[in-house]
Parts: sequence; structure tokens; C-alpha cells
Amino acid sequence: MNLAIDIGNTRTKAAVFRDGALVRHQEWPKGSEPDFFEYATNQAARNIILSNVADAVRPEVQEPLQHHFRFFELHPTTPIPISNQYETPETLGKDRLAAVVGAYALFPGQHCLIVDAGTCITYDWLTKAGAYLGGNIAPGLSMRLQAMHRFTARLPEVGSREEADLIGRSTETAMRNGAQEGIRHEIEGYRQWSVAHLGAIRVLLTGGDAVFLANKLKSEIFVNQHLVLLGLNKILEYNVKRLE
Repeated sequence: MNLAIDIGNTRTKAAVFRDGALVRHQEWPKGSEPDFFEYATNQAARNIILSNVADAVRPEVQEPLQHHFRFFELHPTTPIPISNQYETPETLGKDRLAAVVGAYALFPGQHCLIVDAGTCITYDWLTKAGAYLGGNIAPGLSMRLQAMHRFTARLPEVGSREEADLIGRSTETAMRNGAQEGIRHEIEGYRQWSVAHLGAIRVLLTGGDAVFLANKLKSEIFVNQHLVLLGLNKILEYNVKRLE
């Protein structure tokens, strides 16, 4: 049994894997402090990997995991089953790297564009040979809507929802379409560029807004909400095998 833990900007997620298959998943909101040792013990985990993009994990949280389980924390120097061509790997988001490894596990031998629609939206490219080329970072959906309200004098606070018309006919619908349709065109533009420069490509969408955005896209999109956790488990398996 493997346990993958992903501490993100807004949520903490954990997944239990048996023989590579996800069998259990749990999430905690930002600010809560899950007892990972108790959770791992209850799940009969043997191997654990932890990815943290937030504050450093306190020693009293991490040390019991190190002492009682085969424990790995994802670092820029952690061996991974793909080639990382990012020029500053020490600044690369761990969740981005894990999502790319997850795509490689799901679609080996295919070019992939991985879109993680969370607090920020990240676009990452993986070649069919297993080379991570790098990617781009853009504001996420909620960030775009909140920024228009916070950095102007009169624009209201608007939430995301489906709109029937592409053209906004009120300030609220104009803001909503600007954010939502802007992201849709952004994804489609990157997909078209990828096809022109790399050839046929698989587009994968993950993150909190993945399902909402996928419903707005016309091209074929593969949605996997647990792509980061899947990638973490593959990195864990890869490192466990290196020790055996």
C-alpha cells in the first residue's frame, strides 16, 4: 500500500494506492492539520511520498513518518521517471512536476499538454519520448474574477457560472465571460500551437476547475482530478524500485 500526500495552496489531498490503482482519496481544507501518521497507519501504508507547495512541514509531523514508514519527500533532486528540461528545477512547482509524471504514466509514447486549473492555471508540455519541456503559468479562474473586483473602483465581485451568450450584456456577464471564455481560448490556443509544433497531442485537464472548464471546451480533453496524486505515486514506485 502506497500513500501519496499533496499539500497545495488551498487544499491538502491524500490518496492510497494498491498495486498502482487508487483505492481511497481524502481532502482537507487549508488551515487544517491532518494527522498523517494516524492516517497512514489506519490505511496500512508501507511507502509514503509527500509533496508540499505551501509552508514547510513541521518536524513533529514529518519525523514519525520518516521513522515508521519508507518515506520520501519530493525535492528538485528526487529521481523521477522522465527527463526534466526545466532550466530552474529548484523553482518548479512540485505539483506541476507530479502532474506531468502522471500524464506520462497514463499516456506513454504520446505528446501531452497538461493543464492544471487551480489557484493558478499551469500549462506544461511533455514529449512522447518522456521529456518535460517546461510550461507557463497564468492566473486561475477565481483569481481573474477577484482581481477585476479588487483592482478597480467599480467592478463588482462576481463568481463563476455558465453563461448562455458569448457576448456579455451586463457588467457581471462581461466580467464572467472575460475570465471564463478567456481561459477557454487560452487552452485552445495552446492546443493548436502544440499540434502545429509537436504533432498530435493529448490534452489533460486537472485541478479544482477542471470539470467546469472541460464542459466549455469543444476539443477532446481528458479530465483526471487526481493527476497530481497519480504522478506522486509513480514517483514513489520509481524510487522504491531503485532501493530494491
